[in-house]
Amino acid sequence: MTNKIAGTTAVKTCFVLLFLAYTGFLRAQENLAATNPAYIREEKFILINGIEQWVTIRGDRSKPVILFLHGGPGSPISPYSDALYGKWENDFIIVQWDQRGAGKTYGYLAPEELTPEFLAANPLTVDQMTADGIAMTEYLAAYLNKPKVILFGTSWGSVLGVRMATRRPDLFYAYVGHSQVVNPASDVELYEKVHRMAEKTKDGESLETLNAIGKPPYDRARNVGQLLKIVKKYERARSIPAPDAWFEPASGYDNPKDNQNRSDGDDYSFVSYTGDGRLGVPAMRATVNFLAENPAFKIPVYLIQGKEDLLTPREVTRKYFKGIEAPKKKYILLSKTAHGFNQAVLDAQYNVFRSIKV
Repeated sequence: MTNKIAGTTAVKTCFVLLFLAYTGFLRAQENLAATNPAYIREEKFILINGIEQWVTIRGDRSKPVILFLHGGPGSPISPYSDALYGKWENDFIIVQWDQRGAGKTYGYLAPEELTPEFLAANPLTVDQMTADGIAMTEYLAAYLNKPKVILFGTSWGSVLGVRMATRRPDLFYAYVGHSQVVNPASDVELYEKVHRMAEKTKDGESLETLNAIGKPPYDRARNVGQLLKIVKKYERARSIPAPDAWFEPASGYDNPKDNQNRSDGDDYSFVSYTGDGRLGVPAMRATVNFLAENPAFKIPVYLIQGKEDLLTPREVTRKYFKGIEAPKKKYILLSKTAHGFNQAVLDAQYNVFRSIKV
């Protein structure tokens, strides 16, 4: 009993310290905004290609701009940006954008209920979202009086990153991809890999799920989702995770409406990405194969890759990287790192961003 009480007290103390540290950080940011006329801290909807889209802009106006393209597709970084990138605002202008179908952008015109009819009638496409990203960049460059911005894409965002950077290189100083998506249309190799892992570790629960959904291809988004849950399970076991505090939504996003919109937007975007034959939703990922396109870049390219990433494995991203033509390119491989963020990923991002000539 004494050990349990001591453990509970320690946990409470830890949470108090984290709360005080974060409160101190917010006060420091408020003081910076009040005392530095060059500091900008804005969050607002912007009309982009016919719909209102959510953007947050934070940092010193004299510094380079970084446009972050979140993954998911429906997993915005904006609710977590202060925890992840708040300390960078002295060095950069941090821009987070809730893409079409995600977060607050989804919520602006969200239906009362996410229905199969809504999914079928409102398809997302890579071309449309690429056009949104280019229009967003054009807005940022004009609004912040910058000739170009630095482009960062993670996971799904790396699809948009490649398309944006190759279509409009004049807008960007460099492209930085993390967990670069290359050829996501087939789940066969991923299924076989985690099935072998489950057999080796005698993971009965995962084997039961894998055997139930069977080998790809899948006609239902739900089956892809079940596969990815097992992938994440094995990635977590093989990598150093991010602190839980990184992904606690900021107070302005932690409310029933925003929480529901993030959840529904995540479902909507995921089904649009994977496709679902029964719902009549085409798969966005079916239009992506960068190994076949093998685009040439007119700007520097940096790829950040986790050694333990199963979803976008290093064997595939390395092959893609070797075929890239660019004025400068660099491949950064991180140990004990999987598909998502951890401290090593943030450190690599920061070092790359600081090295880019603007």
